[in-house]
Amino acid sequence: MKKALSAVALIAVSALALTACSSGSETPPDDKGSAAAKPLNIGNFLDVTSWDPALADIGFDGPYLSAVYDPLLAIDGKGEPQPALATDWKTSDDFLTITMDLRTDAKFSDGEAFNADAAVKSLEYLKAGVRSQEAYKKVDSFTAVDDDTIEIHLTQRDDTILYFMALGRSYMMAPKAIEAGTLAKDPVGSGPYTLSADSVKGAVYQFKKVADHWDSKKFPFDPLTISPLSDGTAMLNGMESGQFNFIYGDKAGMDMAPDQGWNVASGLSMWAGLQFSDRVGKSEMGKPLGDVRVRQALNYAFNGPEMVKTIGQGVGEATNQVFPVGTTGYVKSINDMYAYDLDKAKKLLADAGYADGFAVTMPMAPPFQPWQAIIEQTFKELKIKLTWKETDFTQYMAVAPEYPMFVGVIAMDSNPMATVERQITQAQWYNPTPGIEAFPEIQAQADVVAKAAPGKEQNAEIEKLNKLVTEQAFFSVWSQSTNTYISTSDFTVTPVTGMMFPTLRQITLAG
Repeated sequence: MKKALSAVALIAVSALALTACSSGSETPPDDKGSAAAKPLNIGNFLDVTSWDPALADIGFDGPYLSAVYDPLLAIDGKGEPQPALATDWKTSDDFLTITMDLRTDAKFSDGEAFNADAAVKSLEYLKAGVRSQEAYKKVDSFTAVDDDTIEIHLTQRDDTILYFMALGRSYMMAPKAIEAGTLAKDPVGSGPYTLSADSVKGAVYQFKKVADHWDSKKFPFDPLTISPLSDGTAMLNGMESGQFNFIYGDKAGMDMAPDQGWNVASGLSMWAGLQFSDRVGKSEMGKPLGDVRVRQALNYAFNGPEMVKTIGQGVGEATNQVFPVGTTGYVKSINDMYAYDLDKAKKLLADAGYADGFAVTMPMAPPFQPWQAIIEQTFKELKIKLTWKETDFTQYMAVAPEYPMFVGVIAMDSNPMATVERQITQAQWYNPTPGIEAFPEIQAQADVVAKAAPGKEQNAEIEKLNKLVTEQAFFSVWSQSTNTYISTSDFTVTPVTGMMFPTLRQITLAG
């Protein structure tokens, strides 16, 4: 029996708002670039945020933007940057200059040539963008060295810029379109497709294949359509009827896949738990959280493995860490540091002077209701007097950080330094006051991480930082959830942690 997207899948969608190289085999080209071209009809969960890459979101915008724009850097399933319009790059010994070699055979759909000047114009535009600027916070300037070479000049070492560029922050736009200020409605890129005038905003977007695209064989999809459709049942109906052959899925779709002959691909995407926005205990209501024993108690009190089985319907990973399971930075040996122990949680609260609990108010919005009952039950056991402040999800990001803690479903990154910055050291909407200066050992280790040589040395230091953060109970992490993609047997998909929906470069023909 079909059903709407599960609660956890809906939360996965929520995680989009709670944040911030091609793979597969090649097909022989014909006069249009691919002899084995097949229709690709995508059922995406959300509409495109904006056709302007400076305003777009990485989350579900990937397939839309990757159709009409080429990036300087693409990304693989491990989160590693791969060549695209930039064919090669190197970083100077002082880590302050990145030099990129560019392709000379790409052109924009308005006929303009892609070159170093065009790349610099796009990068400057992205650096000033409301959303895209996250990749370029440590950039001083961009320079066109010659027609096919650019330099990125940094104000300080940046271990995440290439990752963010590859993740979806380096789409190149036609210079005249940037000047006209029309990209939000009329995208002009050098991508493998152009947006058809037959598209219906919010309903279905149709794309025309560019016959002479420089990388046409990597995009053997013709025709290509993308339809935003937030109803899980409707998407599954569309898969069965043949309307779609690739959708954002859920547990119901996974269960149907074997009988339907569908392929299923899943990848970790977000962590769920309690986010402590006042772990230093500066506010009156948040004062108890300033005691590490209280934060630790709130880790011991929740049974993550059981929550994965029940709320997560068996999909996801039970863990106490914000680094994705199995990736650099994740430490398997500390995964049972807070094995469920309600008695120990009560003792820690008593030792901290809260044997009779304390009072706390937390925000609640519909997407988080799957966890509401278990939180209420657990807090009752701990004698914590909980008051919910009902709010609409669209307002959740604005109001949640005003409370000392809240239910968080936070998107993760495959790049360990991005995790360090986004989850631990740098202020984000969901972590407005990281407060690491109040934890000298953590501050010192974060400084060591920032200065360590990239690679094994830095990775080892990141693991030490993760252990410290986990010991200090910076969060109460219950589990890590997945994004799931369902396709017909014609296609294979490579999930990327950090993206809610893969770009076209992560979709390949099977076989």
